[in-house]
Amino acid sequence: MRILITGGAGFIGSNFTRYWLQNHPRDEVVVLDKLTYAGNLENLESVEDKITFVKGDICDATAVNEVMKGTETVVHFAAESHVDRSIQDPDVFIKTNVLGTGVLLRVAKACGVKRFHHVSTDEVFGQIPLESKEKWTEKSPYNPRSPYSASKAASDHLVRAYYHTYGLPITISNCANNIGPYMFPEKLVPLAVTNLLEGKKVPVYMPGNQVREWLYAQDHCRGIEAILEKGKIGETYFIGPNNLEYTNLEVVKKLLKIMGMEEDMMEMVTDRPGHDQKYALDHSKITSELGWQPKYGLDEALKLTVEWYKNNKEWWKKLKK
Repeated sequence: MRILITGGAGFIGSNFTRYWLQNHPRDEVVVLDKLTYAGNLENLESVEDKITFVKGDICDATAVNEVMKGTETVVHFAAESHVDRSIQDPDVFIKTNVLGTGVLLRVAKACGVKRFHHVSTDEVFGQIPLESKEKWTEKSPYNPRSPYSASKAASDHLVRAYYHTYGLPITISNCANNIGPYMFPEKLVPLAVTNLLEGKKVPVYMPGNQVREWLYAQDHCRGIEAILEKGKIGETYFIGPNNLEYTNLEVVKKLLKIMGMEEDMMEMVTDRPGHDQKYALDHSKITSELGWQPKYGLDEALKLTVEWYKNNKEWWKKLKK
């Protein structure tokens, strides 16, 4: 099978590329990536002789058409994904996440792609009140609250429209916050770990009570694999962890404990505009229908992530400069 992975040089995309090659060594794997600040060819060094890498923009229809010829499966990771950056420059997010996805869908339809899998986020559903025990399901209404989540919501709707209007065989997954190797050090966990390794304090948005779920990247890869192999065309599946609810402040305290540091290494900073309070996914559908379960709990995922950043300082130090 020929599989095209967009954004395959980024954090989750590169984890998926390596995972797929390890578990499907006979497949022909093509990676399309623009190599923005978050894309890095070093993420693919261990498999560079097993893939075809194409530097290109998903908004470039000519480039997309060329790389998609003969492709059976597309796994679409390519996206602008940092909420803080979307607040500063929303137009970039609209272009990549909405228009770029539209280009991919149009070309996939023309090329007769047999499966288009779109990777989305829990953030498209907005926020849950902190005191609520609610969890989102695949039938929950969309309510995006940032330019990033709005652009991802629009891309989800486009993907479904191509299924209903043109019969393009699609699946969608919405995932929780990911952690693991090769994550660009701007998000909370890798920023915290790398700052601490540099002897710097960890910035935490006030009041630190925002609740997130944390999914180890390899569990995410396994979830997408299950959807590609057993998922029903046209369906959406949530991929989330079995974590208890933890606030961002509690997660940072866990990292400090793992790294043997005191809580005075935290620094509370002014909250960002429109900061969502809480995300929570009910992933029982993928478990009951496809038999997928996360393998990694939060503590193990954090320890593995810390170890990776400790052992790969040259990788992240260049990026932080």
